[in-house]
Amino acid sequence: MTDLAERVRAAVGAVQDPEIRRPLADLDMLDAVRVEDGAALVDVSLTVVGCPASDRIEREVRAAALSVPGVGSAEVRLGVMAPARRQALADRLRGARRNPFAGDTLTRVLAVTSGKGGVGKSTVTANLAVALAARGLSVGVLDADVHGFSIPGLLGIAPDVEPVNLDGLIVPPVAHGVKAVSIGMFLPRDQRDGAVAWRGPMLHRTLQQFLTDVHFGDLDVLLVDTPPGTGDVAISLGQLLPGAEVLVVTTPQPAASDVAVRSGLVARQLGQRVVGVVETMAPAPMADGTLLDLFGSGGGAEVARRLSTGDERVPLLASVPLSGPLRRAGDAGAPVVLAQADDPAARVLDALAQTLAARGRGLAGRPLPFGA
Repeated sequence: MTDLAERVRAAVGAVQDPEIRRPLADLDMLDAVRVEDGAALVDVSLTVVGCPASDRIEREVRAAALSVPGVGSAEVRLGVMAPARRQALADRLRGARRNPFAGDTLTRVLAVTSGKGGVGKSTVTANLAVALAARGLSVGVLDADVHGFSIPGLLGIAPDVEPVNLDGLIVPPVAHGVKAVSIGMFLPRDQRDGAVAWRGPMLHRTLQQFLTDVHFGDLDVLLVDTPPGTGDVAISLGQLLPGAEVLVVTTPQPAASDVAVRSGLVARQLGQRVVGVVETMAPAPMADGTLLDLFGSGGGAEVARRLSTGDERVPLLASVPLSGPLRRAGDAGAPVVLAQADDPAARVLDALAQTLAARGRGLAGRPLPFGA
């Protein structure tokens, strides 16, 4: 191979697969590279037939080849990996460990939980994930709320988007820099608006498969949107993610805060650590200076107080005010921390992300700068 062809191979080999987020050279996707009279010809093998990222890969490989001095034109030919080659790639990506988030892991796992539904738990999860990704962290979201999955919609992932299946290894779609997986992505398209009527054993197997067969890659943070309450899924997550930290979400009203305490207590019984409370639908300041407190006030602080023990203080991390833009942004699939960053709720959620990103694992028991 000529020196020019070697430089072209290095340039195109550094192009990242937009789904797996690894260089083409590392994924064994790069085949022949030839350069004659300044014309480069690059052969790339895609992982699957009909790869949804094929146009982007072709475009970025061509641009990379043309960026090499001495190359005047570039042609990219796309093929598909043979089954044995694809299986070898899947095995390499999967690695020896079946659940990369159990036991000793560098990924911080944050389970977002609540005592009851309708308190904004999934909205907090989606916005927190996007805000953390905007800070340069590698972030994934596992939608464990199988019966009430909503993460794809909140992140703006279209209903027809499906994860890539690489010989049993699932590559999750990416939205706003966040890798996300949800049971809604695997249901038949004509059933995605319907109900998932599953019982405990099937729920456990689904969560286990999400953790073992989804290739999130190297994550800084994995957020888990858990179902409300203290049922089968909460127990399964305690077994599958014993090192997870827990954020408890509640509204100010006693009907929500009382049961939110239970979700924190169960997490603690399962060996997980409650790192803080997030209050949603808190009083919002009005233009005339009054407060709109549809759901009362103080519930988040009360949950934090009741979950605190002599050995472990649980702080109120954030109090997110009632917000029309927050609701509208969620419905539109554009998280408010990006869509309307100056909204009071967006500012609180962004500050929450900053607090968690800055404090890392050593969060429990430290005084925090906001939350009331």
